[in-house]
Amino acid sequence: MSEKTSPDDTNYAALPLLRRLFAEHGRPHIRSYIVAGLLMGIGAATTALSAWLLKPILNHMVDADGFKTLRLLAWGVVGLFALRGLVTWGYQVMLARTGNRIVAGVQRRLYEHLLRQDMSFFQDRHSTEFMTRLSIAAGGVRDTLQTLITSAGRDILTLVGLIIVMIIQDPIMALIALSIMPVGGFLLSKLIQRVRKSARRSYDGSARILETMQETMQGIRIVKSFNLEGIMRGRMSSAVREVEKSVNRMASGQAVSSPISDTVAGIAIGAVIFYGSWRVTIAGADPGSFFSFVAALLMAYEPGKKLARMHLDLQSGLTGARMIYEVLDTPAQEEQREGLPKLNVGEGRIAFENIRFGYRPDEYVLDGIDLVAEPNATTALVGPSGGGKSTIIALIQRFYSPASGKIVIDGQNISDVDLVSLRDRIAFVSQDVFLFRGTIRENIALGKPGATDAEIEQAARMANAHDFIVGFKTGYETGVGEQGAQLSGGQRQRIAIARAFLKNAPIILLDEPTAALDSESEREVQKALDSLRQGRTTLVVAHRLQTIVNSDRICVIENGKAVETGTHEQLIAARGTYHAFFATQFGEGATPLRTAENPR
Repeated sequence: MSEKTSPDDTNYAALPLLRRLFAEHGRPHIRSYIVAGLLMGIGAATTALSAWLLKPILNHMVDADGFKTLRLLAWGVVGLFALRGLVTWGYQVMLARTGNRIVAGVQRRLYEHLLRQDMSFFQDRHSTEFMTRLSIAAGGVRDTLQTLITSAGRDILTLVGLIIVMIIQDPIMALIALSIMPVGGFLLSKLIQRVRKSARRSYDGSARILETMQETMQGIRIVKSFNLEGIMRGRMSSAVREVEKSVNRMASGQAVSSPISDTVAGIAIGAVIFYGSWRVTIAGADPGSFFSFVAALLMAYEPGKKLARMHLDLQSGLTGARMIYEVLDTPAQEEQREGLPKLNVGEGRIAFENIRFGYRPDEYVLDGIDLVAEPNATTALVGPSGGGKSTIIALIQRFYSPASGKIVIDGQNISDVDLVSLRDRIAFVSQDVFLFRGTIRENIALGKPGATDAEIEQAARMANAHDFIVGFKTGYETGVGEQGAQLSGGQRQRIAIARAFLKNAPIILLDEPTAALDSESEREVQKALDSLRQGRTTLVVAHRLQTIVNSDRICVIENGKAVETGTHEQLIAARGTYHAFFATQFGEGATPLRTAENPR
């Protein structure tokens, strides 16, 4: 996991975190918790009454005329236990449903917050980190609140009721028993830190298991081609072993609480029996009171033990809650600001004015670049890898914010317009096409939610995708597989172009859309791109110069600056950087082929 998300004990200390959890997630469900608490109170009362009834039961057993009373007491005990079972069912169902609502709410909130982060938030984190928080850690919020509610409503009330019975039956014996209990609580408190650290390592290890599994499945071709099974097996074994060790440490720490609790309870019960037997046999005390007291003490053992180790039980839940808040407390960089004007694209002229930007502090990828993409024209960005071409495409979409300078579209600074309206006016096609789970139709329709079947089919025709789509047995209802694995690279690319056609945005951004294609697929995709560019402002990044020689303008980007600008012929004639690139790819004096769709 990234060090950025490691927990800060000062920010997420247990008590402030508990208050925050109750305020944000417990208070909205306070009515359900109150009802559950009342049901727990009734259950606690039935337990205390069961212990209290032992006194009259035992005393009437030695009474010759006590059978009639014992029959009534017997029915009373039956009723008490039936009532306790009923209320236990009631509060367990209520707490389960409330807890599930809390988990669902946390997962929705976490996902919404992630969507409002910019690209820099994700670039140094693995996706499985968020999957772990969404699927596993979210339950920690529920578990923490459930532990608190059940401890307060069930265990504390039950313990209080039984203590009252003990005090009524024999105040001195009650004092003896209660004076020993704090010793156990003190000893158990020493285990808390150990369990907390193990819980965090368990979560981190679970994330690494998911990470290894995801990379294995997504990179299975590379794993098998390079015989990486042994390496991946080692990574998985290491992660599984770490989780196993952490869980064992947690289990060991929690298990130690049992002998501590049992020993302390044994001392208390032994002292009570010693003193109580003297009271009954020597001092002539009421035997019914003694046995009622002992029964109440034995019944108090279990809720007392749960309360003593409550802090231990909270640690796993609190660790999950900390992991959730580490993300939620990170400011959302794409938070929608109220009152911003919408981007109004007229001609579609894009201008970079002295833009400086770096992914790391003081390491600029773009260093004072000035660049213009004219309306109704194609501007190509070429140059060496790492020069900043793809960064330009990302900045136009506000995936990142420049350190200085501004990007202007038709006179509007894109930093000062509504972000949704900006991206609504841009269609993006990348080399790395991402298709979502579902059918071909559903993936194309993402370009315009609510599009009709006719609009989807028309977009596919314009992208030269319709013919291969209808060639499938189920046509547009064909599943694409995970990330489009059921389709070829050229087919995926044309579906992405169809999606862009359907969006019908005035600005087109193309980031090496044909770089990974074979010659035949490239020709088909290039035809679709030529159609897509018509009448729109287009920026295209390309390493293969053959695909951009027809561009209206070519900008050579090198070391974060636009070092040359012009048409293909002008740049060849200048015999500068572009000429050197072209000669490297095609040889000195070579003449590029012109496309039929856009001859020059």
